Amino acid sequence: MKLHGNARISPHGRLLLVRRVRGQGWTLARAAEAAGVSVRTAAKWVARYRTEGEAGLVDRSSAPSSVWNRTSEDRVELIAALRRLRMTAAEIAEVLVMPLSTVSAVLTRIGLGKRSRLEPPEPPNRYERAEPGELLHIDVKKLVRIDGAGHRVTGSRRRQAQGIGWEYVHVCVDDATRLAYVEVLADEKGHTAVGFLRRAVAHYAAYGIQVRGVMTDNGSAYRSAIHALACRALGLKHLRTRPYRPRTNGKAERFIRTLLGGWAYGAIYGNSAERHRALPGWLDYYNRRRPHGSLSHQAPMTRLHALMNNVSGSYI
Repeated sequence: MKLHGNARISPHGRLLLVRRVRGQGWTLARAAEAAGVSVRTAAKWVARYRTEGEAGLVDRSSAPSSVWNRTSEDRVELIAALRRLRMTAAEIAEVLVMPLSTVSAVLTRIGLGKRSRLEPPEPPNRYERAEPGELLHIDVKKLVRIDGAGHRVTGSRRRQAQGIGWEYVHVCVDDATRLAYVEVLADEKGHTAVGFLRRAVAHYAAYGIQVRGVMTDNGSAYRSAIHALACRALGLKHLRTRPYRPRTNGKAERFIRTLLGGWAYGAIYGNSAERHRALPGWLDYYNRRRPHGSLSHQAPMTRLHALMNNVSGSYI
């Protein structure tokens, strides 16, 4: 039940008013004064209770029961049929000689406001590799450098940092365990991506994980010859996401959202250097203690140990 924004009393207060008048012998004036409403309002609620019971004490919709100029159902079906031919709202309005605002309102009401709604939703693309190192998800997030509290903290965009530039957060997530590795680097060029890849493989090797494959998007760094040579030298199978389908690399995308909320935007930093120094601590928390919803609320390191114990000797 949605209470009207200007209602002085709730349905419970209205019932109390009615009981005072009908059961306790209060006058309408006295009951109205106690409830903080007019005598006319008090009389209305008493009358509604008399004819409808407690159901009559609930706010009624203020929408009209009928609209004289409402678009007919036949016309709505025609608009929908034209929309399914992938016509825009403006084109439909021109063909049917109708106001564009009316066509847009109808399309929104029937759930076809966006042409993307014409396509059936893609099925969930959930998968999980069985062994650590079988597939690493790699991505890059561009962050602006900071030299003080920004608009997320101050709420004002008047103070704009000039000439500070950008920094690039390279992330890597193991598919089976969600164990993450992150570096903040100066750019996202091919040689930088290769350096990050080599250090990431060494990082996972320190945990006894042999990396066998990586997945990236179709950025220029990952399509470069130097990156292909590095994958070949490291013995890695390189997979790239489908064009315009970032959800294919969804584990990296989801980790970046968590990283931004917990680390990049999760505290107030005086400058980029402070933000850099906070990264190792947050990453250690994520890998060792933070419950992960996709891992039955285990931390990535807990999942890694469980997999190592299940397949004894595989990751030693």
